[in-house]
Order: sequence, then structure tokens, then C-alpha cells
Amino acid sequence: MHHPHVESPDIAATVDQLLAEHRTGLLSMKEAIALLRQRTGTDRSDADLAGLITKKAAHLGVAVVIDAH
Repeated sequence: MHHPHVESPDIAATVDQLLAEHRTGLLSMKEAIALLRQRTGTDRSDADLAGLITKKAAHLGVAVVIDAH
């Protein structure tokens, strides 16, 4: 049975990997979310993923650009 917010891949580990890859440059939030969806197939909301990315980026000292809508 599939549960809506239970992911088979580890989303947090994928965010860590993504941020590590972009540690020396800027990463746009839109790009980060698109890459996460591509790599994990997650169906979590953009806001949920943005929150996770922002929290981890702040902890790691990685600059993430919030895209204008």
C-alpha cells in the first residue's frame, strides 16, 4: 500500500547531496525542487520541499535563490 508522504528514497539525503554539488555556487529553489523530483520521484508539495531545502541549505551554508513567481 502506498502512503502519500512516505518516500522510498531518502529525500533528506538527496537534498544533502544536491546542496553538496552546488556548495560553491548559487542554486535556485525552482531548480533544486525540479532536481529533487527528477532524482526521487517525490510527490511532496513544492512548499514542503522548499522548506526542507532552505533548512538544510542554512545549516550547510549554501546560498539558495528564491525564485520570483
